[in-house]
Amino acid sequence: MREQLEQLRHEALKTVSDASSEETLQEARIRFLGRKGELTALMKGLGGLSADERPVVGQLVNSIRDEIENLFETALSAERERATVSRLQSERIDITLPGRRALRGSKHPITQVIAEVSEIFAGFGFSVAEGPEIEHDWYNFEALNFPPEHPARDMQDTFFTENSLLLRTHTSPVQIRTMLKTKPPLRIIAPGTVYRCDSDATHSPMFHQIEGLMIDKDVSFADLKGILTIFTNQLFGQKTGVRLRPSFFPFTEPSAEVDIACVICGGKGCRVCKQTGWLEILGAGMVDPEVYHHVNYDAEDISGFAFGMGIERIAMLKYGIRDMRLLFENDVRFLRQF
Repeated sequence: MREQLEQLRHEALKTVSDASSEETLQEARIRFLGRKGELTALMKGLGGLSADERPVVGQLVNSIRDEIENLFETALSAERERATVSRLQSERIDITLPGRRALRGSKHPITQVIAEVSEIFAGFGFSVAEGPEIEHDWYNFEALNFPPEHPARDMQDTFFTENSLLLRTHTSPVQIRTMLKTKPPLRIIAPGTVYRCDSDATHSPMFHQIEGLMIDKDVSFADLKGILTIFTNQLFGQKTGVRLRPSFFPFTEPSAEVDIACVICGGKGCRVCKQTGWLEILGAGMVDPEVYHHVNYDAEDISGFAFGMGIERIAMLKYGIRDMRLLFENDVRFLRQF
């Protein structure tokens, strides 16, 4: 039995030496010291020894058991400490490394263009005016020389509600509301959201406009052309070509479409400008005297001009965006470019 105990002791030593994890050590401990372990099985054989051998062998069993227990305790303690050190090293934070850059939001390209356009016109003395998005037919159409059944109303693709209310189709009603409250001279721009029944790659049922109005004594078409030329040069670059083409709007006379040299091809002709070298960016004209009658202005004493532009179109040209829908999809990968 002495030889068996010594052999068990050597096996325990070797097992502890070869163990590579706490789990392996725990399994080995149960194998040698558990209730059904190898040492327990040997101790059951003490009863078969003589009375003289039993105390000596019993003392040897206790000694080897204590030695094996201490061996496992020491090995387990060392393994736990090693695992802790390894975990701490893997989780260690190097405070000398630069911190992770926090991602910050930015202004939407539409908001950026509105701010830039507003800043340019502020330099001309224009202030910002606002009005309701749910508008009355009189402000949106009639006061702007769109009488009932006027064919130009069909161009507006209007969302009507009830009681002559509608979602405004342009921000021109803000001009009417401002003129009813303010006497000349005045210079305002009216940025805001407008609505029309239209939706494709270049149109949205909800979009943004900035309309402007300047009324004073002796305001001429030359003033209109001069201000809009300076505006487009500041927005798109000093070398940007500008031209005005005759057009029609019910609330201005004479009226004009304002074009700029294509920002994609520099006026040489491309697919974007349909090989013309020009891109339309806004409409403008001298305020029709009929509009003054609706706001109790004396058309004999004053004159003025109005203009309007779609902010989405300006943003698309300024940033080279081909599909208007990208401006409303809120794809962070797209917005992060701005």
